[in-house]
Amino acid sequence: MKRDSGYSTMAEEQKQEKKLWDALKIAACALGTGLLIFTALVNSVSWYVQSIWDTSGHFWQTAWLKFYYRFEGKEWTIFLLGAALVPSLAFWCFNGILMVADVTGKPTFITRYRIQLGKNDPVDTKKLRQAIYTALCNQFFISLPMLVPMFYVMKWWGNTFSKELPTFHWFLVELSIFTLIEEILFYYTHRLVHLPLLYKHIHKKHHEWTAPIGVVSIYAHPVEHILSNTLPVLTGPMIMGSHIVSISAWFSLALITTSISHCGYHLPFLPSPEFHDFHHLKFNQCYGVLGVLDYLHGTDTAFKQTKAYERHRVLLSLTPLSESIPEAPKRAE
Repeated sequence: MKRDSGYSTMAEEQKQEKKLWDALKIAACALGTGLLIFTALVNSVSWYVQSIWDTSGHFWQTAWLKFYYRFEGKEWTIFLLGAALVPSLAFWCFNGILMVADVTGKPTFITRYRIQLGKNDPVDTKKLRQAIYTALCNQFFISLPMLVPMFYVMKWWGNTFSKELPTFHWFLVELSIFTLIEEILFYYTHRLVHLPLLYKHIHKKHHEWTAPIGVVSIYAHPVEHILSNTLPVLTGPMIMGSHIVSISAWFSLALITTSISHCGYHLPFLPSPEFHDFHHLKFNQCYGVLGVLDYLHGTDTAFKQTKAYERHRVLLSLTPLSESIPEAPKRAE
């Protein structure tokens, strides 16, 4: 009987081992197949985008050379136009549309996507004028002078005013690095200005808007505008020695995305602003841009327990998320 029991135990162990081995083989096969499909898909998309870029590459290269020779290769003029004028136009054109909606409540295809219902409906025009004034001062008297040392750093690299544009793939690599650097620098400088002493004298100005609007993205104390708004965006191109066209595209993209984060509307097909809107509402959550460092430091735990977290995704329909994922009804006292 003992011998039969021993054989039975061994047989069961062998069966378990076989099952485990079969499971590992299935998992390896599934993962391998998935990886191959993913790689093929990425390569296909990359090839397709690159083919479009190559097709239009001659056009962009020719346009860049015409622009370059139009200003006779004057690097300072080209740098100012690319790093200051183009991003500023992108910022104010985008925010101009949002401010019309903020002030008039129209068009409704924008205002119906308001995140904090009943707030800034319409916006306080006195507060808005102050925000515009501060934003312009920050741009002209802080951001613009900070471009002077950046210009000389870029000249030292020697690639910024090259007559040959960077490749599409290289621009994507740079964009990834810029975004990572911005996430790190913005998160920690933002945490820094939330220290009680610095918050009271510096960061409190930005948090006057518990329900932010787009232009408030650069409504800040001058020290904060240097530390949190400008340096995280400038640092990436200075480290990489980027081309002026890449710098112009990155600055414009950074200003538009921070405007979206502050705009107060969760608009269809645009990045979700729920994360940073929640920061303005609660102050001690969601400090970063991407949310990666918030996850690592646990500064998004309260956010994850809210309806705002459920709504924190790209809206792919025309139904406002405040309707499809409404706030839970308040309990009667």
